Amino acid sequence: MPSIPAGLAPPRTARSGRLPFALHASILIALLAASSAPTPLYPHYQSEWRLSALDITVVFSAYAFALLIALLTTGTLSDHLGRRPVLLGALAVQIAAMTLFATAGGLVSLIAARVLQGIATGAATSAAGAALLDLEDPARPGRAALANGIAPVTGMAVGVLAAALLVGFAPVPALTVFLILIAVFAAQAIALVPAPETVRRRPGAPRSLRPRLALPPAAARALLRHGAGVVAVWALGGLYSSLGPALTRLVSPGGPEFADGLVFFALTAVAIPTVYRTRGTRADVSALLGSAAVIPAALLTLIALPLASPVPLFAGAALAGFGFGAVSQGALHAVVDAAPAGDKGGTLASYYVLSYLAMSLPAIGAGALAAGIGLRAAALAYAGCMAVLGTVAVATLATRLRGRRRRPPRAARTRPAPGDDTPA
Repeated sequence: MPSIPAGLAPPRTARSGRLPFALHASILIALLAASSAPTPLYPHYQSEWRLSALDITVVFSAYAFALLIALLTTGTLSDHLGRRPVLLGALAVQIAAMTLFATAGGLVSLIAARVLQGIATGAATSAAGAALLDLEDPARPGRAALANGIAPVTGMAVGVLAAALLVGFAPVPALTVFLILIAVFAAQAIALVPAPETVRRRPGAPRSLRPRLALPPAAARALLRHGAGVVAVWALGGLYSSLGPALTRLVSPGGPEFADGLVFFALTAVAIPTVYRTRGTRADVSALLGSAAVIPAALLTLIALPLASPVPLFAGAALAGFGFGAVSQGALHAVVDAAPAGDKGGTLASYYVLSYLAMSLPAIGAGALAAGIGLRAAALAYAGCMAVLGTVAVATLATRLRGRRRRPPRAARTRPAPGDDTPA
């Protein structure tokens, strides 16, 4: 769920306008809506093609890995080619991915569709996010950074909710969902053609495709400090996004079909206002609050499974959404702010490498574990691990905050005490 903090972009030609800004924000929202739209359809795919929990987590993780590769390779491509060409190419690939979804006939086509989707989303997210910064209105500073933070989470919430409702009430939902998305992306591509370009072309496009990670010492220390919390919230997000429908069906086998995908909606719906509300909170405090929410979120999931009740499962997902929003906001700014100006892009890439690996690898592990010991036991083990990670994160951040309170200000430490300034 990438966003680009203000200050990472080099100076660009300033162009402002409500319509271009709204168009690029809508592209971000639509891209992330498409990323979460398959979640309510996973039970359909499982019953239609006899897919296992491991198969579903592999399909989910194919998207995360492809997106990660695209972020590392195409993250600065639009600085050289322009925002519009990169976005038009990415939207074309996204339409191809939606077409693959609509015509999918089994596991291989689902994985191929998710890979294409991840590539398109990674390339377009960087370009659209940078375009929002280009279009920043000087009269409304901070609007672009806020849009970059909220639009992706909003998109995921809209996508999973709309798809869940279509699963419940539309004919042939596995086709209808993706036909609607094809129409949306085609309309956005048409609207993008006459939109103003916000940067001048410059050489170096092939060289910009080389993956580059940079983590200066101060940023590395910040990432280490926040690492447990980051891994916990992204891993919980991966669990609810990939296996959330299966868990809902496990605790509520008689519930309506469209409700299976709503557990991930609960997470994203709470994450949206959390990102907004914590934007002015100190980074360490925001991350501490979010990490603390991981513990009861995981415990509620542990309770839901033996009780066979969807109430604690959805309450846990909502708490996980608060944790996701608060930790992402706090940790991202703490890590990026610790890096020198010239290393911010590589530092951001390093942060997302950790985030997307945390989102995908544990989910694959949960799927493999479910194949061996069953979904219920695998989910219990997974939630227990997340509770431990949340505890480690809280202990780490609380220790640092206590140390800051006890440490006197720099001026107080260097100022001589009364009577100590007389030479001996």
